[in-house]
Amino acid sequence: MTLSNLETYRTKLITAEAAARLIKPGNHVFVGTACATPRTLVQTIEDLPNPPADVELLHFITNGAIRYDEAGKVATKFRHRTFFVGADMREAIKQGVAEYVPVSIARVPELFRIGRIPLDVALIQVTPPDSFGYVSLGVSVDVVAAAVQSAKLVIAEINPAMPWTMGDSAVHLSQIHHFVEVEAQMIEYAHMPAEEEVVERIARYIAGIIDDGSTLQIGVGRIPNEALKYLEDRRDLGIHSDVITDAIIPLLEKGILSGRQKSQQKNKIVTSFAFGSRKLFDIIDRNSLFSFQPMDVVCNPATIAAQNRMVSVTQAFAVDLTGQACSDQFNGEFYSGIAAQGDFLRGASRSPGGKPIICLSATTDDGETSRIRPQLLAGEGVSVARTDVHYVITEYGIAYLFGKSVRERAVALIELAHPKFRPWLLDEAKQLGYLPADQTLQNMRAYPVEEERKVTLKNGREIMLRPARASDANGIRDLFFKLPADDVYTRFFRRVRALSSKDIQRLCNYSYENEVGFVAVTGPREQEIIVAQACYFVNPSTNLAETAFLVDPAWQGSGLGGAMQLRLAENGKARGLRGFIAEILPENAKMIALARRCSEKITVERDEDTVHVTMLF
Repeated sequence: MTLSNLETYRTKLITAEAAARLIKPGNHVFVGTACATPRTLVQTIEDLPNPPADVELLHFITNGAIRYDEAGKVATKFRHRTFFVGADMREAIKQGVAEYVPVSIARVPELFRIGRIPLDVALIQVTPPDSFGYVSLGVSVDVVAAAVQSAKLVIAEINPAMPWTMGDSAVHLSQIHHFVEVEAQMIEYAHMPAEEEVVERIARYIAGIIDDGSTLQIGVGRIPNEALKYLEDRRDLGIHSDVITDAIIPLLEKGILSGRQKSQQKNKIVTSFAFGSRKLFDIIDRNSLFSFQPMDVVCNPATIAAQNRMVSVTQAFAVDLTGQACSDQFNGEFYSGIAAQGDFLRGASRSPGGKPIICLSATTDDGETSRIRPQLLAGEGVSVARTDVHYVITEYGIAYLFGKSVRERAVALIELAHPKFRPWLLDEAKQLGYLPADQTLQNMRAYPVEEERKVTLKNGREIMLRPARASDANGIRDLFFKLPADDVYTRFFRRVRALSSKDIQRLCNYSYENEVGFVAVTGPREQEIIVAQACYFVNPSTNLAETAFLVDPAWQGSGLGGAMQLRLAENGKARGLRGFIAEILPENAKMIALARRCSEKITVERDEDTVHVTMLF
């Protein structure tokens, strides 16, 4: 450090007690974020024998910003205003000592700058100064940078344990009025482990829709963070996220987070604050791979949308059958916060190939309450409007809602609920007028993602074969109207001009016990086109199953029918079936030939009207 900078630093160096006495009655005092919470300063202010009256502390995520007594009762001497209800603030909110401000954290810097949220003092934590007279905001640039610019008085803890972060985290000594040297260990944070089976299933669904080369934003929720471990077979992922946690370390160590395919700030991990362990802090210390930037820069929806294949994975507490999501309240109590969820969801939705994902477990941890609701309850505010919800994922599957009707949304979301709540949700949806009286729901199990298969046909085109869902109704209807009249007759054995709701449900709404159906789809998951349907119905008395097929004429002759036949056979063998039977019209030569290719043990019997085919495995 130059002599002049050293002298400036020394003249600004004071004790924590002296700093505390600078707080005046009625001051609005900002407190730094998360693992950079300036605990020493906050605790010293609390310990003042005659604390200043009517002081308000305001903050984002904190750790140790509020005092509790041995009985767990809030013992702070000040009012608190928070933008996030974490573990540090939950009881304070319930006891009326703190107020929660539901606002996008990306808008807070603007509120500071225009004075809508007044700031008299900013208490922050930084690194020791370098030789040029700069300190680093370290692991929390977020809204701290804006607080430093807006507060009339800035007091910084100097902590040698704070990592120096690259990007826009440097602050000159001239911007800070006083320094307090502390010898404190960095605050560390670890996510509570989530229930493993639930997390694994959700993670598999998430991983299944994240492409190589995607750029990720992962919120602070425990499920999204646990899910990252299931992305270890991805390649060239990038990070553009409001927060990073220890969950990125395995992906970083395996070279998965190369960022090579990012459209902006290639090869950089862009974030606003770090929430993790000493291991993470050591990795980011003076590491030019990381770029820490203010929250309003990182979370600008236009910047997010400019990234190719931007994926936002955030968590909600409840979702209703129209798609409304609540992520900052549950059963009337405030938890978590808006954070930057809406900004990332909207930005990702406008990114080329982007995927905005909301995930949640289907029930509360005790399994007694469904998080998929007919309607959000009183005391559960709408954090994400149904117009902005795209993907919803639980351990029971994936629903894509954007552009879908209320009826389509309700069916898709009921399929994501725990099976024991599905009949109740179906009845409630009918009473609310979301679903017609004749709507049924046969499947009472999780969507079996392991049953999905990608198949390359003989014309070189790739197709996805997956289990049919009740929410495939419109896709099945569209497929039906592509069929010529003769194909319809050979499939249904009658002349059919249109399908009733009951007919359509028969083609996609299966219990997967004695009836199984698959569809062949092309296009991205959010815009799938069903080009074929195949199903079988088991006769328990013979352990044989009758099969039936629909194939788009444009795909006939490509080998798709054979691929569907083999997929049914694979599934049937795994279930222990003896074989298949088919009733085929004599003029349907294609289906007769298809049946002969399914098995070597085949018998064909004819009568005047029908060909009876039996295929044993």
